[in-house]
Amino acid sequence: MAGKRVLLLHISQVSGHRSASIAIEKTLKILSQDVEILNINAFHYTNPLAEKLINRLYMAVIKNTPGIWDYLYDNQKIVKKLESWKKLLHKLNNHRFKQLFDEFKPDVVACTQAFPCGMVADYKKIHNSDIPLVAVLTDYAPHSYWIYDNVNYFITPAQEISQRLIDKGVPAEKVKPYGIPIDPKFNQPVEPDKIRRKLGLDPSIPTILIMGGSHGLGPITTIIKSLDKVKPEIQLIIIAGANKKLYNFLKKKTKKLKKRILLLGFTDNVHELMAISTLLITKPGGMSLSEALVKKLPMVIVKPLPGQEANNTNYLLEKKAAVMADDLIKINLVIDGLLGEPERLKQLSESSASISKPDSSFDIAKLILNL
Repeated sequence: MAGKRVLLLHISQVSGHRSASIAIEKTLKILSQDVEILNINAFHYTNPLAEKLINRLYMAVIKNTPGIWDYLYDNQKIVKKLESWKKLLHKLNNHRFKQLFDEFKPDVVACTQAFPCGMVADYKKIHNSDIPLVAVLTDYAPHSYWIYDNVNYFITPAQEISQRLIDKGVPAEKVKPYGIPIDPKFNQPVEPDKIRRKLGLDPSIPTILIMGGSHGLGPITTIIKSLDKVKPEIQLIIIAGANKKLYNFLKKKTKKLKKRILLLGFTDNVHELMAISTLLITKPGGMSLSEALVKKLPMVIVKPLPGQEANNTNYLLEKKAAVMADDLIKINLVIDGLLGEPERLKQLSESSASISKPDSSFDIAKLILNL
């Protein structure tokens, strides 16, 4: 396994795709001292201007007109209509990829998002390359944009998701239900009391962790206003992510609330915050969910976007690893109910543990190193 050269491709500087890619990179370095890794934002590498435009367009759509995303997501008619456009785009990007492959000379390529996976798949076809290509899904939604004949392996979050790919025509031997790759630190033991003291939190009362993904999306303001009415004494940890506008707004807003609140921006100690929390209220991004499952943290899901987040939600609800709050103005009643039912919290925690994939990054890294 010595001397392996691994090319990791993701998109977006702030995203679950990037976090998954970094998790694989860290684990590869743990398993092999000689591995050489290049981990890049493929969209920025090939089309830096288009990346900015498309990121802004995507954020505008999911914030203002999510129904459009619902229509586009895994719509077979749209997939077919975009086929010629994708081929043209991949052809235009081919020279950049050839330069990248010629310079780095990777032994294997792993992609945590469908767009670069498609570009590499077409690169392989154009140049008759047999370089191993691994597609790593980061949601419980195996959409058709992932599927290319010359992908060597598809890593899925669970066996049920693997079956959906197989039903779409992917050979069963190509599909590995290893899970969504998470940072190895989520498996490391922590000292909850020490963390609480460091953060100024009271160890004697429940802690509610509120997350809106990397971009701090979702109705966080509505949620914390409702949680201020929760009957038992609680304390809140709010992660605004990269959303500076939300952070600054909440900084003023939270001063007027009665509950103890710890407000954070983008943070790299989510593993510690999950370890000291009683409950997680979150939008259902694949990375956040997989991390919480490993931490056996009961979850309340809010405002899933159509498409991948709706699929993520359905999976967790089916597995009884989460509950969903529909009326956010009254989410305080949901929290009151859960805190008043320790057995219900225990059941959610046990269900989370039963479907978690704590070794996901190691299983994926071992596959990559052995290709």
